Amino acid sequence: MPSAASAQQLLAIEAIREDTLVLKGGALRVVLMCSSFNFALKSSDEQDAVIFQYQNFLNALDFPIQFVIHSRRLNIEPYLASLAERQKEESSDLLKIQIGEYIDFIKTFVDATNIMAKSFFVIVPFTPAVIEQGGLMSKTFAVLGMGKKEGADDTRAFEERRHQLWQRVDTVIEGLQRFGIRSAPLNTEELIELFYGLYNPTEFEKTVAGQE
Repeated sequence: MPSAASAQQLLAIEAIREDTLVLKGGALRVVLMCSSFNFALKSSDEQDAVIFQYQNFLNALDFPIQFVIHSRRLNIEPYLASLAERQKEESSDLLKIQIGEYIDFIKTFVDATNIMAKSFFVIVPFTPAVIEQGGLMSKTFAVLGMGKKEGADDTRAFEERRHQLWQRVDTVIEGLQRFGIRSAPLNTEELIELFYGLYNPTEFEKTVAGQE
């Protein structure tokens, strides 16, 4: 019976290099974490201004982008544990009672309400031309001795592609800023943490709780 494929085999990511996702097909991605605001709380004029700027932002792009919203049930166990420790250390009996009542209130409220923690991301892509990825023409050139040897100048090719990608990233960051969204690219460590949490949610929560 064939063994189940590992998560790494199912992922399209080949590597994470210099704050950049390198996909198995050679394409690159940068992940921007974005701020948010409550659109419903804005006035009618402010809402119209946001919509207008968002429309201009999308129309000005000559490459695709992807919006991702990640939702996860809020884990308050570390917070409750810290309150319980504070309750033990408190010398005032009155404050101990108040902290205990507050802990009970938080537990009851969270049990009755499905509170979600949301994270917002924008994915900025760059895909090399077919000829760069080893298409038919590039293979023909290689046979004729006209193309680059396989593996030659890999670092320089990556840096050139990454430079073009980050030009796009700067454009997206500036465009988002125009209608009030702050954004910042995730670095290598943050990308590793993000994908580990996505594919190992239970283990990730244990790790975070242990750190806190």
